[in-house]
Amino acid sequence: MRVILIQDVKGTGKKGDVVDVSDGFARNMLIKKNLAKPATAVEVNSLKIKKEAEEFHKREEEKRLTALAREIHGKKVVCQAFAGANGKIFGAITGQEIASALGKLGYEIDKKKIVVSEPIKSTGVYEVDIKLISGIPCRIKVEVEGVSKKPQ
Repeated sequence: MRVILIQDVKGTGKKGDVVDVSDGFARNMLIKKNLAKPATAVEVNSLKIKKEAEEFHKREEEKRLTALAREIHGKKVVCQAFAGANGKIFGAITGQEIASALGKLGYEIDKKKIVVSEPIKSTGVYEVDIKLISGIPCRIKVEVEGVSKKPQ
């Protein structure tokens, strides 16, 4: 019997797969526990259309991220932090602070996408990678300014 898996089933297949299994296994286990549904022509066609739509949206998202990566590559953002007289800041500049600085420029970037290779603990200009999409380089400059009172 051909069924469409609704959830991953160990040893049988992943969610969305159309698999051939024995009639008893399909009726008594998969369908009864809502792990699969019969693979009628309508269901198979619906699954095909859904997969094509997902793939289309994935390609569109890749295009958007590629354009965003090319747009922000080489940009410079400024982060402010408390600093001592010698230029050493208290704490470190994190991905969250860099993401909020990019947000002020109009770019919404998730802090998890920002790769700070080594902790930024003093004033100066640093290069930071942003991993928006694999294969597309995206590097920005982060200028750290030391302030004597709380930054806004």
